[in-house]
Amino acid sequence: PFYIDKLKNLPGTNEKIEKYVAEFPITQHFIEVYFNLLSYLIPYYVKEGKTYLSIAFGCTGGRHRSVVLINNLANYLEGKEYKLFVKHRDMNKDEIKIKNDL
Repeated sequence: PFYIDKLKNLPGTNEKIEKYVAEFPITQHFIEVYFNLLSYLIPYYVKEGKTYLSIAFGCTGGRHRSVVLINNLANYLEGKEYKLFVKHRDMNKDEIKIKNDL
């Protein structure tokens, strides 16, 4: 989305960005495979007594694809017995940089 002028300044939480990222078959395939892997692994992780799991996604700018993917994952896991904490570390980094440059 960064290279599309009408999308580049929108955050990954925007519906237009979500739709854009999700429309690619590779994204849909990644979500299916990755979520299935986590569905398989997390119960074993819990069974071993582990109480904390960090999952991170990254993308070139940190504002679009990674935000969409982690939000999808959070929605997927939300109905399960896990406590979730979602942090979008870099989503607003360009805004912060601009403010610091003033």
